[in-house]
Amino acid sequence: MKSWYLVIIFCLVTIAGFSQKPGYSLIPSNPSTAPDYFCTWNIQGYTSDYTSSVNMRKEMKESNIFGAGKYQGWSKMFSRLHKDLYLVLDDAWDTPLENGDKNYYGSLIPDETRFPSIKDLLPELRLSSLSLKTKQSGWKGLGLWICAQQAPNNITEDSVAYWTERLTWMHKAGINYWKVDWGKNSKSAAWRTWLTQLAKQVAPGIIIEQAMTPSVLATADVYRTYDVENIIAVPHTIDRIAKLLSYLPKGEAVSIINCEDEPYIAAGTGSSIGIMRHEFNGNLPKGKQDHAFPPVGRDLKSRLDEVVRCIMWHRIALPFGINKTEIYIDTVQLHDYWLMQNDETWVKDHVAGFKNAWQAPAIISRGLVKPTVTLQNGDTLKPYILTSQYPNGAIAIASIGRTIGRAYLTPRADVVLKVTKNDQPFGIFGYYNSLTIEVDQLTAFNKILAQDLAGNILTDITEQIIRKGNSFTIPGSLIDRIGLAAASKDDKSEPGLVLIFKK
Repeated sequence: MKSWYLVIIFCLVTIAGFSQKPGYSLIPSNPSTAPDYFCTWNIQGYTSDYTSSVNMRKEMKESNIFGAGKYQGWSKMFSRLHKDLYLVLDDAWDTPLENGDKNYYGSLIPDETRFPSIKDLLPELRLSSLSLKTKQSGWKGLGLWICAQQAPNNITEDSVAYWTERLTWMHKAGINYWKVDWGKNSKSAAWRTWLTQLAKQVAPGIIIEQAMTPSVLATADVYRTYDVENIIAVPHTIDRIAKLLSYLPKGEAVSIINCEDEPYIAAGTGSSIGIMRHEFNGNLPKGKQDHAFPPVGRDLKSRLDEVVRCIMWHRIALPFGINKTEIYIDTVQLHDYWLMQNDETWVKDHVAGFKNAWQAPAIISRGLVKPTVTLQNGDTLKPYILTSQYPNGAIAIASIGRTIGRAYLTPRADVVLKVTKNDQPFGIFGYYNSLTIEVDQLTAFNKILAQDLAGNILTDITEQIIRKGNSFTIPGSLIDRIGLAAASKDDKSEPGLVLIFKK
């Protein structure tokens, strides 16, 4: 009798077309080489209750990063992703802990009062020690926030010698990421371009991230979209990406866009990420609401799975330079807004009652024909649709939600994506009513397989997809089921999966 039950169960599973296969994954086991990182700035804010910039900077110290006490152990966060990410120490690591003397900004010498384990070491050895400690914690490597200036207490007329010395320290220490931010030269495109070029000569392995000055897009390794309020970050970030993608004509690949803490926007636009959310969920230590990551709208600190899914996608397809492919940017703008309450942003004048409005293109497509987006009868709210074909052929599409009033909404649409071939991986992110993939040159296949990018269970979905010739329609409910199959408890992330046509 027991065997008959097994047969019945097997038949039901086969009929449903829902066959799961553990032990085989569509996600490569090797870490990504993408320039993605986890940055400490918002943890510095959290542990200091965001009382002031001075106090935020005082939190940058060795015990907080590597310690095991309450609100310490920053280096243990996102442990599953360590091999894929740089750990970027943000503002103040090279200034004295006691008084944060700004005359040290740009020295690029780790302060021994912040990092007692490096006391009395030469600058190069201080950096080497921190770099090694970071890698021993599992990370891809150490990255550093860089003030865009020579330290005022150490200024020399020989700028080349100053920066050559520091780049040499980094090269010997194995530090491969610089997040170049504010400072005396922050708005100078000429200086930023010069620094990137010098780095390629002195420390060719280092990635230089620039910001603030779009005219460096032709030379920067990575260009960051820069600070946005998380409560309205979706349209703000999409708008900035659209402008950056339009900045240069098609040609050789140049800057990769870093869209900060927007994983699914990154996947859909071929961008890298700089993660700012963290694992200290809930209110600040003294009980006040965390205004950088308020528990309303998207509630980003409850969306850690989407970070995992983006990074796993980057194991499949690497972010790519902004003018590598043809670009379509919709002339239709979607208008979003958030009606502010107190403690929902770091922008001081965005107080209760303020209408925080932004707009962005409805569709961005890199290297692909503009997708078709259709709403069901009665629906009026469209999602943002972002899609890219990566240099290795992989294709990503992301349906991104809307910020309206005091709610983050995830409208579902019927989306049609036209592609040339079907022999590459597809990354599918967000909510849909349906997603139809129309293939121009259909290559032979026997099965269609899919997997939650946060999981390791492969599923045969061949029988659940509606096929009409070279057109394949994936129901939104199926995307939900597969794309959230490995969801963590209480995580609010939207679906994210990889799909392949397999022969």
